[in-house]
Amino acid sequence: MSSTTAGRHAPTALIAGASRGLGHAMAAELLARGWDVVGTVRDTAAPTPLRELAERSAGRVTVERLDVGEPGHLPPLRERLAGRALDLLFVNAGTTNNQDMPIGAVPTDEFVEVMVTNALGPLRVVEALQDLVADTGLIGAMSSGQGSIANNTAGGRELYRGSKAALNMFMRSFAARQSGTGRAVVLLAPGWIRTALGGSEAPYTVEESAPLLVDVLLSRIGTPGLAYLDRTGATVPW
Repeated sequence: MSSTTAGRHAPTALIAGASRGLGHAMAAELLARGWDVVGTVRDTAAPTPLRELAERSAGRVTVERLDVGEPGHLPPLRERLAGRALDLLFVNAGTTNNQDMPIGAVPTDEFVEVMVTNALGPLRVVEALQDLVADTGLIGAMSSGQGSIANNTAGGRELYRGSKAALNMFMRSFAARQSGTGRAVVLLAPGWIRTALGGSEAPYTVEESAPLLVDVLLSRIGTPGLAYLDRTGATVPW
């Protein structure tokens, strides 16, 4: 998908979870490449980098309210977006807690919070908004290399790993139901990035990562089916 050409509207992306950090950086990168962007935040009244981006965008960036943990937010969002065609729908959602705790010791409420945010919530967004995405568009979600069962040889971060593995399985089921379309479905493993979730010791910055991740997503448009890819476009083992 390319940027605007004469007599043609710009392609449009919706990034769910774009208030700041990597989601905001990906929205800004798409805007710079000629895309229109709808970005979601949990509180539209709060000052965020996404809102600042929208104010500078001459109407090309729209900010919408969505908390992936609140399914009641989806019907009004879907109604507000009625009639708007999407070329790319990407859910950037993630949380973690009790990183060193064995899974059997994790409190139930914390287990539910992480699983809803990282696995159930993203699929609710995808299911609710999929009909807005062109049959030749892309639907994706932010996974993690730690969601790979094959690559888990050291343990640790058990709840987070499990939630991303669940996300991968749910997206694989969704992709199977999309097999009659030309849509690309992508699970993206961005690497260890210096964000609020990744921490200050991560080797990669948001600024260097966003263009690479956008490159990977855009390279898949026009290629139907599911891919689980890292920041270089290489396949991650399930």
